[in-house]
Amino acid sequence: MQILIVRHAIAFDQDPLQWPDDRLRPLTPDGEQKMGRAARGLAKLSTSVDVLLSSPWKRAWQTAEILHQEAGWPVPQECAALEGGRSPRGVLTAIRQHPDAMSIAVVGHEPLTHELASYLLTGDAARVTIEFKKGAVAALSLEGPLRAGTAMLLWALPPRLLRSLA
Repeated sequence: MQILIVRHAIAFDQDPLQWPDDRLRPLTPDGEQKMGRAARGLAKLSTSVDVLLSSPWKRAWQTAEILHQEAGWPVPQECAALEGGRSPRGVLTAIRQHPDAMSIAVVGHEPLTHELASYLLTGDAARVTIEFKKGAVAALSLEGPLRAGTAMLLWALPPRLLRSLA
């Protein structure tokens, strides 16, 4: 199985007056445009995705929709385990709900994105730090049963490089 971990694209800064509920904070127009180019770059990597899970928070959901539209990934499915402040174990449980998928992409927030990568690679959410800039993607491969500490890092690409592939 391949797991692609995506951090949401550039969003507006927190502003309790404009977005009293931070879950509703959207991407900036620049973030949408840059993620569109990054998604087109991802499409050129010939990375197929069977299932696309996303945090329901607006900025992550918008990122997932861009990946669907521009990279041809599946329609996103809401996954509460990818909300901010959640644990990598919950994401693993959510991924296990798709046993027939060969490739699953997840769209979420920091620090969950780098904690999930570390957890899948080492079994410890704090052991490895992979920098996830907004719009970055990492691909991990797992052979056999889906368990923490059994993944292998295939690649991790910053958004600038993804955009250059478009």
